[in-house]
Amino acid sequence: MGDKWSVLVIVELANGARRFRQLQRAIDGISQRMLTLTVRRLERDGLVLRTVYPTVPAQVDYRLTETGASLTHLVKALADWSLEHRDGIAHARQAYDASYPDNEMR
Repeated sequence: MGDKWSVLVIVELANGARRFRQLQRAIDGISQRMLTLTVRRLERDGLVLRTVYPTVPAQVDYRLTETGASLTHLVKALADWSLEHRDGIAHARQAYDASYPDNEMR
């Protein structure tokens, strides 16, 4: 649950059930593979419920479990904090990278 993609999936699912493509469109920069891995991990952790409907083609949606929903206020607070401080973090990274041009953290 500690990676940014998990946080973003939980934030998006806090607004209600979503299909895979809806999640992918809503989460800027996430690849299909990373989204697949993320929702599987969240499902394994008991935070997301994956429902397959018997249609042709099969329709699948994802929603938060009760446990996942109980986490949303914390995840939203973290997301809000990140948005509020992103400029400062970006400036700190630029200053660090300028001081240590050979670092491998980019």
